[in-house]
Amino acid sequence: MTPTEIKRKRTESILKDLLPEALGTLDDNRISHLNVIEVVCSRGRYDARVYLDPIGLDDKEQGEALKQLRKVSPHLKNYIRDSEGWYKAPNFVFEFDTHLEHITKMDALFDQIASKKNSEQKDES
Repeated sequence: MTPTEIKRKRTESILKDLLPEALGTLDDNRISHLNVIEVVCSRGRYDARVYLDPIGLDDKEQGEALKQLRKVSPHLKNYIRDSEGWYKAPNFVFEFDTHLEHITKMDALFDQIASKKNSEQKDES
């Protein structure tokens, strides 16, 4: 791992710890309790993609939360910058992580395939 990659990973780790804290300072209940799953910084650490946990929110609520997060993004940047003493905080892009949903769907498909194979093998016997 190069020194640049180490710095990027360290920044991602710091942001992953500080963003929930920054969200908790907000008065908006729609976004103050969101869980940060992962933070991925760009190469130059100017941009950060923040993945949030969608559990308990439907599509409409997710859209409203993303809209509100875009509005409070400058506050979050100031909070991060002041907390860490950084000269500049990255620009945030918020997304809800859907990987868990995809994994669950794939597991269900594999279970269906396995059960069909088992039933076919029983029929042949």
